[in-house]
Amino acid sequence: MKRAYTNFTSLIMVAFLFGSGCQSKNQTTETLQPDEKINIAGFQSVLDSVYQSHPNSIGIMAHVESPKHGISWSGSVGYSDRINKTPLHPDQPALIASSIKTYISATVLRLQERGSLNIEDPIGNYLSSKTSQLLTGDGYDLTQIKIKHLLSHTSGIADYGNADYIETIDKDPKYRWTRDEQLALTVEVGDPLADAQELFSYTDANYLLATEIIEQVTQKPFYTAIRELLKYNALQLNNTWFPTLEDKPQQTQERVHQYWNEKAWGPNKIDIAWDSYDHDISWDLYGGGGIATTMKELAQFSHHLFNGKIIEDEDVLKLITSDVTTRDGIEKNYRLGISDSRINELQSFGHGGFWGTIVFYIPELDASISVCVLERNGKGKVIRLLLDQLTEELTR
Repeated sequence: MKRAYTNFTSLIMVAFLFGSGCQSKNQTTETLQPDEKINIAGFQSVLDSVYQSHPNSIGIMAHVESPKHGISWSGSVGYSDRINKTPLHPDQPALIASSIKTYISATVLRLQERGSLNIEDPIGNYLSSKTSQLLTGDGYDLTQIKIKHLLSHTSGIADYGNADYIETIDKDPKYRWTRDEQLALTVEVGDPLADAQELFSYTDANYLLATEIIEQVTQKPFYTAIRELLKYNALQLNNTWFPTLEDKPQQTQERVHQYWNEKAWGPNKIDIAWDSYDHDISWDLYGGGGIATTMKELAQFSHHLFNGKIIEDEDVLKLITSDVTTRDGIEKNYRLGISDSRINELQSFGHGGFWGTIVFYIPELDASISVCVLERNGKGKVIRLLLDQLTEELTR
């Protein structure tokens, strides 16, 4: 069995598993019902102070969506690209990478709400014959792996996103990957890790399979089905799309550059110098990642989801925060495409992504906070500071 030295998708998932020159200061505020207790300027002060302490972040964007406090605020500081020092605007979209997993999970639950499937169903009922043959040929029992096991990363499926995958991308960042190629890598990387629900192991392959199930059920491209089932038009998510699979909305600003710069990374000590603009994003496109959106719409999606505007059936919505307990007895904070974590001791539900994005909904405050840090190296500390301090401003 081939063994990876480093789990790539553990790098993608930052949802609380993490652990200069002239700068721009921009903010946009939509006041819903003004709450005099909240000082809007405090949010921008948080961005400015964190950026001053961590200028290698290149740029930072954030959004706070809190109707309870009458706030829909976006802010930014720094630059949208490192070379030209173009001022960063808070309404610029970014690749949200693994934060998409909440979107995929919500889409599957919408199909359950409509009676088209059930997350207790075996995945073998829905996969294409080609994918079924690929997986069964490697020893996977598709009658035992259920849809909920994909969404909770408890399927026992091996992870193709390892150090070798990173090095392959680094050598040829413009290569156009297909979902079938990535699923084939899943088989090549090794045998099944365990039986379904035996253990938790984060892998994008679970969500690639989930998008195939969406396509098989809806008979539409997964990105079209997601747009329709998650009610983009009704909720005015007009700046959210899959780059290279869908056209960029005409009114949407240019996507920010997102970076990863790190010396002597991985077992072979390679020097990483990535700019998202230099990549064909297909290496993270088909369910494990793929969406580009603004921080405002990322936070609004989160808020809409937990307030029943996407999944209206309360019993179905509750499933997204349910724990698929594994037989190894090890506790985890991952649910169905979302993490159950804490910000300033407040329960929070959200997901992070490889390129330095994260979003969390805080039920006690009825607020969603999204953040994007343009340089992913060292982003965990920066993101934690931003979430803690922005939440603190909300609770003053």
